[in-house]
Amino acid sequence: MKYIKLSTSFNFGEVVSVIIASVILPFLPETPIQLLVEGLLYDFGQLTLPFDNVDDEYLKEPRTFNIKSLKNFMLFMGPLSSAFDIIVFSILLLVFKLKDAATFQTIWFSYSIVSNLLGMHIIRTSKIPFIQSNAHKLVYFSSILLAIIGVIIPFTWFGKLIGLVPIHYIYMPIIIFVPILYCFIAMIAKKIYIKKYSEWI
Repeated sequence: MKYIKLSTSFNFGEVVSVIIASVILPFLPETPIQLLVEGLLYDFGQLTLPFDNVDDEYLKEPRTFNIKSLKNFMLFMGPLSSAFDIIVFSILLLVFKLKDAATFQTIWFSYSIVSNLLGMHIIRTSKIPFIQSNAHKLVYFSSILLAIIGVIIPFTWFGKLIGLVPIHYIYMPIIIFVPILYCFIAMIAKKIYIKKYSEWI
């Protein structure tokens, strides 16, 4: 359920972001191959979730697959991640006046990977992550490793192969601090969701 809800909410949010960006930008926000590589890296991180620790409360009663619950989760959390994508777009366009397609695509590529992997720790538990609920060490390790890879790829031959470019250090705060801000807002959203639907994962 963690994997399914994470995938549907983040993928739904990214689809909305791509549609919005494609309307307002004179170029693609990411190329198809970049989206595929980004999704592959993020999925590698999610593949460690079967090893994850499960909160004791979640195991107190049997669970069933609920399509309505999945829909509610996707429609609630998906637009939140999309909103932060739009914040990144706005910063790049309005603050940095960035018009270079390759640089724009590279920043969003790295940002999306870091944001999704960090956001995974917020969504994997109804509690406060890192404090009240700790993930399995394999989940932590894969998240850190893949986030680093997502930032490094643009500086490699493989990044060049898929159309990414090395980016200036002035853009790094977007890749690092916007995902952290997303996590704080997602924590608030989580409380609202649990209060409204009396469930989380």
